Amino acid sequence: MARKKAVKVVTQPQELGVNEQTPREIVEELNKYIVGQDEAKKSVAIALRNRWRSRKLAEDIRDDVIPKNILMIGSTGVGKTEIARRLAKLVKAPFVKVEATKFTEVGYVGRDVESIIRDLMQIAVRMVRRQKTEEVKAKATENANERLLDILVPEPKRTQNPLSKLFGGGNESEEENNEEQTDTNAGREYVRKRLAAGKMEDEIIDLEVADHAKPMVGMFSGSSLESMGDNLQDMISSVMPKRTRRRKVTVAAARKILEQEEAEKLIDMEEVAETAVKLAERSGIVFFDEIDKVAVKGSSAGPDVSREGVQRDILPIVEGSTVMTKYGPVKTDHILFIAAGAFHTAKPSDLIPELQGRFPIRVELKSLKKEDFEKILTEPQNALIKQYKELLKTEGLEIEFESDAIGRIAEMAYDVNEQSEDIGARRLHTLLEKLLEEVSFDAPDMVKEGKTSVSINAEYVDERLKEIAKNRDLSQFIL
Repeated sequence: MARKKAVKVVTQPQELGVNEQTPREIVEELNKYIVGQDEAKKSVAIALRNRWRSRKLAEDIRDDVIPKNILMIGSTGVGKTEIARRLAKLVKAPFVKVEATKFTEVGYVGRDVESIIRDLMQIAVRMVRRQKTEEVKAKATENANERLLDILVPEPKRTQNPLSKLFGGGNESEEENNEEQTDTNAGREYVRKRLAAGKMEDEIIDLEVADHAKPMVGMFSGSSLESMGDNLQDMISSVMPKRTRRRKVTVAAARKILEQEEAEKLIDMEEVAETAVKLAERSGIVFFDEIDKVAVKGSSAGPDVSREGVQRDILPIVEGSTVMTKYGPVKTDHILFIAAGAFHTAKPSDLIPELQGRFPIRVELKSLKKEDFEKILTEPQNALIKQYKELLKTEGLEIEFESDAIGRIAEMAYDVNEQSEDIGARRLHTLLEKLLEEVSFDAPDMVKEGKTSVSINAEYVDERLKEIAKNRDLSQFIL
């Protein structure tokens, strides 16, 4: 019987900015990392799916369908930022998180709000460039290996005696060159096989690399001249001759450097810029954090003038405008904006009416209960208890949390949040760090003494944290 040939299935990489998952599948994916907040998850899942739907529309109507921006209201540590961040990872879209408080009104000292879109473009370019690098990786690796061979086995210089032509001695010189070429070819093939087998990875070689000048960080930042500063740096770098320097590196490190250089030669940066602009325009996500800190209550006077000015500066970008970047003009009409704030002292209605109207979807994230804290400790893929277990396992120490200990930690987190400031799930970080302080400190010594496991129960939790949790004055400083 003839043997069937194995069919190699080639999986196509996910297209940047495109997500085929249904809203229910998106929520299920978010559930792996974020506990509760079903209403907020539902809203962002619908917003994401609407982007997919808009791509299917006819061109004459597609541009009129703009994304519905979302305003998340909830105290710190309940998952606002995490929802937006996981959403961007899910869709492989350019995502930028900015604090509204870092911007000030035009004319004051502070960052220009248009720098948000420039930052988004930088991320989009990086994403597209990474994808293009993957596409040319095989060819770049092949070219890098050839360059490595040239370094390890240089081509012989052809020697010619100027008097040989006069006295007819050219044949001998030609024969010598041919012999040298044959030896070189044999040497190259031998080295090529050794390289392919990975037997030369740790050998040190001299490599000439480009000497990248350090960027002029901070020279133009914090002003409206930021984009001019970027363009000026690019212009100077293109005019100035490229400097090189010699480095002693291993063959493995040299291959990575050469692969990167070869990939850059194979990538068309103009095409990258064009693709990145489309990606940022159609799939970009901007997350405004601390939006409540620029809300103005009552009549505006003093520093509140600047706060209202920030809102008015943000407004054109959210409404839809064109921002000039070094990669070309970027339209913000179809960028999804998600704003979030605790709104303890201010209300969403304290934002200027024009800005309120640009965030039609409002979601209130609920404060975390004891049951939520228990789930946060154990259920997500990046759960805190899992992190601590893995950290201490590196020392050779197995740590086990009893179910009653998890319940006790969750109860304490809820109580301390109720009694003092509500900082949500971030309270668990302080509690666990204080709880495991002694174990973390003594772990190497415990393993040396032969103790390889520690069990944490409710009694241990009470012993370490009860007095601090009870004493309100002390808990304000420690927890």
